[in-house]
Amino acid sequence: MTEASRTFKPTTKMASAARRGLRLRERFGRGGTEVGLHRAWQLAAGDSLSATEVKAMYSYFARHAVDKDAAGDGWNTDREPSAGFIAWLLWGGDAGRAWAGRQRKTLD
Repeated sequence: MTEASRTFKPTTKMASAARRGLRLRERFGRGGTEVGLHRAWQLAAGDSLSATEVKAMYSYFARHAVDKDAAGDGWNTDREPSAGFIAWLLWGGDAGRAWAGRQRKTLD
């Protein structure tokens, strides 16, 4: 099986985080890009992802881990979440970060 033909199934925790992110984005009107929204819909639906999409997730979390490290009151709250926290959830949250890291290693 070639890398291009492999697919990767997201976990239920990733799907749950994506659904939470979608709800928060709808409620507060912030967080995430069109790409992040597309990823959230994929994850929430439990759709399999391509190797290219796994790599994109890995890259997203690598770029935005600093957002989580610098987060204040708006992180991990449904009351007044930051745009960064909502975006993080759209990509699968902490579960998505761990999963993308594991899957990325299988592609090397």
